[in-house]
Amino acid sequence: MRRTAVVLAVLLCAACSDAAGTPPAATRPTMPSAADVPGIEAEVRQWRTDEAVGGQVQVTVTDTGEEPFTVTSVALESPGFAPLPDRPVDAAFAPGRTIDVPAQYGEVDCGQEAEPAAARLTVVRPDGRTERLRVPLSAEVLTRIHGEECAARTVLAVAGVDVVGLAPDGDAVTGTLTLTRTGDDDRPVTVTRLQGNVHYSVAADLPRTLRAGESTLEIGLRFTMARCDPHALAEAKQPYLFLLGLQVGGDEEVPVDLPLDQTDRDQLAALVDRGC
Repeated sequence: MRRTAVVLAVLLCAACSDAAGTPPAATRPTMPSAADVPGIEAEVRQWRTDEAVGGQVQVTVTDTGEEPFTVTSVALESPGFAPLPDRPVDAAFAPGRTIDVPAQYGEVDCGQEAEPAAARLTVVRPDGRTERLRVPLSAEVLTRIHGEECAARTVLAVAGVDVVGLAPDGDAVTGTLTLTRTGDDDRPVTVTRLQGNVHYSVAADLPRTLRAGESTLEIGLRFTMARCDPHALAEAKQPYLFLLGLQVGGDEEVPVDLPLDQTDRDQLAALVDRGC
């Protein structure tokens, strides 16, 4: 079964790429920098649990003042990401206390930079006053996420990636990885590597190249169990994340996620019962 998720990402990227699939240079940010807020500091972090959820980071807020306060909502402000509504939270701070507050980030805008960024916080003071604050963010993590997603979009604008026909095969699950040229860029696209994870090993005959003049490349896939111990099965946060390396022409390799729909994931989940 073929999926359209990657193709949709490519279509969305059309507005942020030129004919060669290269994103335009980031424009100057349109969002003004936030002024320092006395008594409150914030930075962005991302843990493995956030990556597993997808589209999420932690706004790490610290009470650097001399009085308590409560944060009742949070949102990210970054010119490089589409704005999302405030997310209700309930985090009570005392002087010196630091709390991670989860926040979602929106669709990436490859025509803008990720910084300067701010956390939009609703803060309730001890006397009951409510304030809407823009707290400047130390946001190197947002810059990293922005760069990775825009690089992946650029590559996928040249060739889309799909996984076809995953099915049981004894103690394995086998199928086909397909690259399909999606635009006028005729540069070669090389699949450099496919990385397994804690749960699963994956074998493929790599590297393989979609050459100039070719429209489609098919590569066989074979998934087997990497570990069956209870600790590995219980603790893996991203059992269906497989990193695929793609290289367009002489550009640097770009890692993208192997696209697996729910049917594919169900096939891999059933492999645990057979293989373990």
